[in-house]
Amino acid sequence: MSPFGGSPGPCSPRHADPLPPRREEIVQLDGSTKKALETGRSRLLIGAALFALAFIAICGRLVDVTLFEDGIDPRTAEQPSLAAPVAERADIVDRNGVVLATSLQTASLFANPRQIKNVDEAAKEIAATIPELSVAELKAKLSTDKSFVWLQRNLTPRQEYDVTRLGIMGLYFQAGERRAYPMGSLTSHVVGFTDIDNKGLGGIEQSFDDVLAGGRHPVQLSLDVRIQQILRQELQRGIDDFTGIGGAGIVLDAQTGEVLALVSLPDFDPNQINSANPDQRFNRATLGVYEMGSTFKTLNTAMALDSGKIKMTDAFDAAHPIQIGRYTIHDFEPMHRALSVPEVFMYSSNIGAARMAMVIGIEAQKAFMAKFGMLRPVSLELPELGKPQYPADWRPINSMTIAFGQGIAVSAVHVVSAVAAMVNGGLIRPATLIKRAPDEVSDGQRVISPDTSSKMRELLRLVVQAGTGKSADAPGYLVGGKTGTAQKQKGHGYEPNARLASFIGAFPMSAPRYVVFVMVDEPHPNAHSYGFATGGWVAAPVVSRVVQRMAPMLGLPPIPKDAPEAKNELLTQVSATANAAE
Repeated sequence: MSPFGGSPGPCSPRHADPLPPRREEIVQLDGSTKKALETGRSRLLIGAALFALAFIAICGRLVDVTLFEDGIDPRTAEQPSLAAPVAERADIVDRNGVVLATSLQTASLFANPRQIKNVDEAAKEIAATIPELSVAELKAKLSTDKSFVWLQRNLTPRQEYDVTRLGIMGLYFQAGERRAYPMGSLTSHVVGFTDIDNKGLGGIEQSFDDVLAGGRHPVQLSLDVRIQQILRQELQRGIDDFTGIGGAGIVLDAQTGEVLALVSLPDFDPNQINSANPDQRFNRATLGVYEMGSTFKTLNTAMALDSGKIKMTDAFDAAHPIQIGRYTIHDFEPMHRALSVPEVFMYSSNIGAARMAMVIGIEAQKAFMAKFGMLRPVSLELPELGKPQYPADWRPINSMTIAFGQGIAVSAVHVVSAVAAMVNGGLIRPATLIKRAPDEVSDGQRVISPDTSSKMRELLRLVVQAGTGKSADAPGYLVGGKTGTAQKQKGHGYEPNARLASFIGAFPMSAPRYVVFVMVDEPHPNAHSYGFATGGWVAAPVVSRVVQRMAPMLGLPPIPKDAPEAKNELLTQVSATANAAE
């Protein structure tokens, strides 16, 4: 063909190059390519749009679930089992690191009633798994139109497992923590308890709520659970022996102010706080304020000796009761003669104590009581602290009765802090429930001279050697102390057959380290007490048993009775005076 479109001529080359495509062919090729490109681009745009929509849907769902999903708590999850979070509330431990309070990981059960298909069946199955819940209660909760209801907080692991096996749609778990108290009732009044949301409501749990909620470090107490157990056992034994209604006990380090044991009976199990009645939850050792009876003669005698107005050899007429207005002051076991200061203390003479107070005067007595903290609450790290009660108008009759512990009401912590100062050289330190390092111990405030403290140690030892506190003796440990028996107040008067029997002791009196206080509330005479239910019969034996058990545990060796430090010159002097009087 000719170049003009005809057949090729004879002279045409056999292998000539192909002719370029015609214009219409080029146009056709470009159109196909463009169409393919546009199709690919459309597909990409559609795919990107779908991915964007999916991403938006996921984000929206996350926001919906976490913030708006039918009012469900944002801390919950949609799975029947959640990994529990790390416990946030710190432990409470004793001075040796024994755990007193800790947090356990738990799961709490809630429901979305809108998702429950068969309310009756679900209620029956859940109630069979969790006995604390009733079918009627569950039906009421699961029949509401709400999207969130709590069914049971803090399930046991077994309950969580059993509920999961039910496979009921609309049931969910929320991970959390529950406060647990391994020692149970042993330290209940000190450690306290929390509510269901782990907020402290009593004891150290309440006082240190912010610190514990931070969860950084355990709070270490001054308590020693070994001594706490001894004190609780022996106090309960004393209450049982004399059929009392309760009691209190404290062991205090006289050199540091640290409380090694603090017991109030009856007590409660903080793991089952809802079952505790008001009497169990009442802290007789810190919140209760009582007229402490003759234990207050320690303060009166120290005041008299420290004033310089009265000497150990001075004598006071105790032959006859004191009549002042319509009141009569008499002795429980009158000696019917003049008594020296050691005899007034040893025989626990109300008459002698009142006459000593009259020599000192009202203002000096009031100032002395204030110096020992008797007119204000103690600074112990507990919310349950009682406020002392004393006369607004401090008259002569008040001064005389306060001398033997009537007309002023304080807590047991007041008494042990005061006696610690009496025997440790004259320095009062705030009682504390927090363990102190040696460099953290308070220097204390001087309240009596070292000489007066030395005399008080001799007097306290004399009471146990020859006075009303003989039952407190613990061979080898040189116990000294003072008995106390007081009628209980009721309104503006006293209950005739209700009393408090107490004993405040310290040991060893050669170098006092520990103070032990025991009080039994409303004891009654038993077959072995000859009709008595006084501090010497009821509380003193408890102190003796506590000392004999705790002293070896603390590494205190017994002191032979013929050792120089075991001698008490006052005993010889008083014996000579008594023989002369006879």
